[in-house]
Amino acid sequence: MSKQVTGLGTIWNLPNYAGELFTADATQTPLLSMIGGLTGGRQTDNFEFPTAVLYDYPEPKQPEISERASAKAPVATHAKRSQVANVTQIHMEAINLTYHNLANAGRMSGINTAGQQPKVDELTFQLQHKLVKVARDVEHSFINGVYQKAEDDDEVNKTRGLMSLCKNGTTIDAGGVPLSKAILQQLFREMANNGAYFNNMVMFLPAYLKQMVSEIYASQHGVNLPATRNVGGVNITEIETDFFKMGVAWNRFMAADSILVADVAHIAPVFSVVPGKGVFFLEDLAKTGAAEQKQLYGEIGLAHGAGFLHGSITGLATGPVCDIFPSGATCFATMSAKALTAYAAEHGIDLGDATAKKDILPIIEAATRE
Repeated sequence: MSKQVTGLGTIWNLPNYAGELFTADATQTPLLSMIGGLTGGRQTDNFEFPTAVLYDYPEPKQPEISERASAKAPVATHAKRSQVANVTQIHMEAINLTYHNLANAGRMSGINTAGQQPKVDELTFQLQHKLVKVARDVEHSFINGVYQKAEDDDEVNKTRGLMSLCKNGTTIDAGGVPLSKAILQQLFREMANNGAYFNNMVMFLPAYLKQMVSEIYASQHGVNLPATRNVGGVNITEIETDFFKMGVAWNRFMAADSILVADVAHIAPVFSVVPGKGVFFLEDLAKTGAAEQKQLYGEIGLAHGAGFLHGSITGLATGPVCDIFPSGATCFATMSAKALTAYAAEHGIDLGDATAKKDILPIIEAATRE
């Protein structure tokens, strides 16, 4: 079983193997890739940076100004602006490999067959691993990060992610119900009413909810059949709504019960600039012995624009259709009491005085089997 090694890397705790490399962990970062990756974006010389300046208008109304009243100027009014800010957070990784490790690249553990060569240069592998680790951490932070601003050198800056931003903007708590077109339409409608610009919309969602989106929209009006009849399946990658067109992207860093609809036209990574070094860099550390020591360093935050540009749904059912009921009924065991009550009302199931999930569940299961 593979694991992470802390401290000095030697030929004994970092053995080399012949064979093709694999990892089951997520290495693709769809959001970060769309907005510039670790080499693009904006720069700042202040860890706190503005993400939006907000202003509004008074409610529209029909004027009531008489001829006599118009002879005198009205009382002056002015639009007041407010600023929204975010912070960059420190990403820092280190590598410490002994010369002995680097000098013995030909020493292999595990199964060895004549003619095999090591597939890995240890220093190159560890550097690439660190770059991917940072990209994973950035993707996670840009989606799920919770804002924190440091007020002292012993406190931590944490950049605000999009899901956290949406909590104070346009968001729907689904309460455990399965994803449906009605819930999506509600989100799109609320975003439109709240002022979203809809410049370049992308929906990010986990695996099961991605499948649900394909199922929901493929079943609306049918799908175009391929020219040949030996290809099956549907993959919805774009949705057109009444307000905007939107890309659909599977993202393994999304929570299993959540969907994010983001306007990527207003999102960018922000890098703090270290004079003489750059924004994200690798450097040698001081030698203290026979080891190669390097450090990877960068300060990265998210410029996310105004909160009303984006939207989210949380609390969705996270499981597929169950096989335990005839005709593939909904998997009620994964649903909340609120969702079960809504399901019963929709399907005309009398729950009597039952309000708790443990009481509602057997009533619905019995009614479904009838």
